[in-house]
Amino acid sequence: MLANQRLEFTGNSNPQLENPHQDSPTHPEPYVISPELKKAVNLAIYLRRPLLLEGDAGCGKTRLASAVAYELGLPLYRWDVRSTTKAQDGLYEYNAILRLHDVQTQNVVQQPPVAPGNAAETDKDEDEERVNRNPANSKHYRKFGALGKAFKLKSCPAVVLIDEIDKADLDFPNDLLTVLDEPWEFKIKETGETIRATYPRKDAKDNVIDCRPIVIITSNKEKGNLPAPFLRRCLYYYVDFPNDKKQLQEIIEKHYKIREKTPPPSALVENAIDRFLSVWNEGGLFKKPGTSEFLDWLKALHTFEPKPYNAAKLKKDESLPYRELLFKLQQDWKKYAKAS
Repeated sequence: MLANQRLEFTGNSNPQLENPHQDSPTHPEPYVISPELKKAVNLAIYLRRPLLLEGDAGCGKTRLASAVAYELGLPLYRWDVRSTTKAQDGLYEYNAILRLHDVQTQNVVQQPPVAPGNAAETDKDEDEERVNRNPANSKHYRKFGALGKAFKLKSCPAVVLIDEIDKADLDFPNDLLTVLDEPWEFKIKETGETIRATYPRKDAKDNVIDCRPIVIITSNKEKGNLPAPFLRRCLYYYVDFPNDKKQLQEIIEKHYKIREKTPPPSALVENAIDRFLSVWNEGGLFKKPGTSEFLDWLKALHTFEPKPYNAAKLKKDESLPYRELLFKLQQDWKKYAKAS
């Protein structure tokens, strides 16, 4: 993947582009994407604006980033947000305590300062620095986060997944604004470095170089709407659960094809979809099962016992087999336990 290529996500994960980045996913993602979502992804890539995805749990928000990175051969850096996460955590961490420890335990040999441009460019280089660290060099004690790694790339952009941004403090999204905008840079105060993403420019051969990261953000709206200034910077898309027999059928076919596994018998697939959608649409569930739970349930129906579950029995019986794969809350569990 060259930085000057116009990037376009097609949703076709096979085959992957030649010469993928070493941090690109190594396995294809069986992701079925709608034309509308595909357009939103390509707009985000073209405009280099964060794509904010909302939707029910299990509707495929998180897996999209992996599908994009795999198809385009780009590195994928994932940032899982927690309640205590700060914006700087995704840029870098600086271990001042370790440096103080090294000062006290090593014979410090003053080394000449590292010239700009000679700093570590890859994780491997940074690992070597950490093994052979010298407290005289402040750069040996900083570790880049997901966004920091993406900003350092010089040959291609990275896909950065910021997962469940709504778990963090409300100030967190606004703090990101200063980084995900011009001039696309951040400073490391401990080392005096300025890390800047390779911005759109032309090289000597008139090729356009643009290594600004492709940022995909997911949210479950646990703490309400995100701040308005942050939303203005993002593209927004609501991912619906594939609550449709044809969509689920397509997901199953792609899942088993990419995994190179034998799919369940067609009658079992058809009846499993009908039962699952009946439960999902019935209402009254405190936590509806997602796509991954459905695929696990179908796998259990197909291969858990020596013989696949009887498709006709699945359709007629009131009991719901392997309900532990679908329901994760007591109320839902008890509701369907009555029929077993």
